Amino acid sequence: MVTVTLLGTAQDGGRPQAGCQLECCNALTPSDHRHPVSLGIVDLNGQGHLIEATRSLAEQLNLWKHPPIRSVSLTHAHFGHVDGLGLFGKETLNAKGLSLYLSTSMKTLVEATPQWNLMVEEGVFEPHILSGGQHVELGQGCILEPVEVPHRAELSDMHAFIVRGPKRSLLFLPDHDRWESTLAFHQSTSIRAWLSSMKVDIALIDGTFWSTDELSGRIQNEVPHPPVQETIERLGQRKNDDPEMHFIHLNHTNPLHDEDSIQHQEVTSLGWGVAQQGMTFTL
Repeated sequence: MVTVTLLGTAQDGGRPQAGCQLECCNALTPSDHRHPVSLGIVDLNGQGHLIEATRSLAEQLNLWKHPPIRSVSLTHAHFGHVDGLGLFGKETLNAKGLSLYLSTSMKTLVEATPQWNLMVEEGVFEPHILSGGQHVELGQGCILEPVEVPHRAELSDMHAFIVRGPKRSLLFLPDHDRWESTLAFHQSTSIRAWLSSMKVDIALIDGTFWSTDELSGRIQNEVPHPPVQETIERLGQRKNDDPEMHFIHLNHTNPLHDEDSIQHQEVTSLGWGVAQQGMTFTL
């Protein structure tokens, strides 16, 4: 069977986040720490495939108890999703011939970044362009399909990924700007209609902030992530034919980190989930 392991649930800065002096990051025990979001996939031949390359790679590989890694796929260029790329080089993993799946704009950025381009020249990575409307067989029984979504594009565009196995499919959507823009981009009338059109059984969805109250002085349209409050208001109670859905990419300030919080209970009472680091799905 194809398995997918969630190797982190936090937003790019992880939890605790550097420089945070708030209660949410003080006095955390090691069991409260959360890595930036990343997926570990094992295909039917036992080969490993990563989505995202974070600076927590060492801890994430230990959590995954990883098989031989054959590919790395990147959703976009924001720091927490790519700052572990250098760990595959000769100073650390000394990897060779890893397929690197990325969009055209992300490939341009890799070529323009001396450290990353040197790793391509030295054979650590073999870049392959993969954009919306395309798909690739990562390994036996495992298809990767990119889905372009609107998100801050200072350095590259943004692609969510669908991982399709022999029996089920999983959507990995750690970032997007707003539901209005994402649904309009895909000509969908609702979150349910969009997920249904993609035929996914499991959806790992951007849950960066519970509400805009977490960022003082900011208004909703300035926050490039849809608040969880809005997402569950749009969805309401989970229905029998809805996919399994879990919120990921949680900012360090997000009360969903606390399983005893009112917010966590509100999400789960509606039939939706808050992702747990290390949880595994079979596809």
